[in-house]
Amino acid sequence: MDIRQINEDYSVSGQIELADLDQIKAMGFRSIVCHRPDGEEPGQPAFAEIAARAGELGLSIRHIPVGRMGVTPDAVAAMVDALDDLERPMLGYCRSGARSTATYEHSLRQR
Repeated sequence: MDIRQINEDYSVSGQIELADLDQIKAMGFRSIVCHRPDGEEPGQPAFAEIAARAGELGLSIRHIPVGRMGVTPDAVAAMVDALDDLERPMLGYCRSGARSTATYEHSLRQR
């Protein structure tokens, strides 16, 4: 897991695994946003699996999938809502962290 801090409220990572969630919680993250569509790649953990374990750990989580077409207005609006609703610090993840970064940056312009 390669977590890159964007600012004190938001960081990004590539795909996380169930086993990473305990460490994510221990690092002080309060919420997670998944920007990766389910089934994008074989072997990728389903969002529901990640969400179930995150919930057990007391982490809030939201699924805002951003596909190969890139960041859409709907994704930006959903991210604005996530930023309004979820506690920080927040971790966004996708395959590499790029979509999580782009969605966050677009959402800041809409707030």
